[in-house]
Amino acid sequence: MDTSSVGIVSPRVEHFDTPLRFATGSELPAYDLIFETYGELNAAGSNAVLICHALSGHHHAAGRHSEDERKTGWWDVCIGPGKPIDTNRFFVVSLNNLGGCHGSTGPTSINPATGEVWGPEFPQPQVEDWVDAQARLADRLGIDCWAAVIGGSLGGMQAMTWSLRYPDRVRHCVAIAAALKLSAQNIAFNEIARRAIISDPGWCDGHYLRENTLPAQGLALARMVGHITYLSDNAMASRFGRELQASEGDEDEDGRREFQVESYLRYQGARFSTVFDANTYVLMTRALDHFDLGGPGADPVDAFRRSQCDYLVLSFSTDWRFSPARSREIVDALLAAERPVSYAEIVADEGHDAFLLPIPRYLAVLDAYLQRVVT
Repeated sequence: MDTSSVGIVSPRVEHFDTPLRFATGSELPAYDLIFETYGELNAAGSNAVLICHALSGHHHAAGRHSEDERKTGWWDVCIGPGKPIDTNRFFVVSLNNLGGCHGSTGPTSINPATGEVWGPEFPQPQVEDWVDAQARLADRLGIDCWAAVIGGSLGGMQAMTWSLRYPDRVRHCVAIAAALKLSAQNIAFNEIARRAIISDPGWCDGHYLRENTLPAQGLALARMVGHITYLSDNAMASRFGRELQASEGDEDEDGRREFQVESYLRYQGARFSTVFDANTYVLMTRALDHFDLGGPGADPVDAFRRSQCDYLVLSFSTDWRFSPARSREIVDALLAAERPVSYAEIVADEGHDAFLLPIPRYLAVLDAYLQRVVT
């Protein structure tokens, strides 16, 4: 028995009938949120921790759904008994955001006004809309204030937004490999990924489910582009180098033996295209592109002055998608706003994906900080 695992977990779904107005002015009349919880909420309701997922993440952050399932949740390295997000101490909540494709209401859900899937008509959410929906879920669960809101990448942007939008409901904010807003280069990568999807003949203006087709090739290409940016040059060199596939039959159309990295990227892209929705990918990347802490053109220093919590900001040395410089911008703004902040840059070869991996110093820093969180 693995005593560091939360074990077998089951998702829950909460339905909300109160309309949610998005920042864009659109309104979602009703919606479902799927989520998982780990640990027990204490009598005071003071030990709750919210996990915010990144671009292609979901609610299944720890444990397994069955004894036969080999793969654990996407952040199992951090969540569980004795782990940094210790379920012996904390009641952990992890959900799939609105617009997602893993059980929360999104483009693959039925639009009650038409009786057909939402598809491209699903309203465009922004990060603050996700936070508002999460706040409603907290109300439903009896959580008045989070002991901590934690997220990596796009999840870190949600965590920071929580600290500004609901300052009296967050005691600690942990932003990992995040940024105050996206750089032009990041927006460009997202646009290339979207263009790959939209250019696929199976896209059908986003109505591919209605037309019984899928932009599978475009979604696979989008994932390949994204995956490259999540890895560092060192990580790719150590894992693949210029090694060729060892077995015969792995030649390209010109009869040349393929590089291992080519085969790996094609596998990742093909697998992703079977488990993720193309409209969701478009929505999520657009929300990421338009994120600007405190609002478009806002001064982050002024924005952080609204907060009341302590902060931990973490970055990784070889992350070029959300580089340490972006995290230092967050720290500088917090210091200028006279907010309490701890910062560490973790030396790691794994690039942006490092926040998902069991890197000892990373886990030690996160654990040391969360030991300070009084429940």
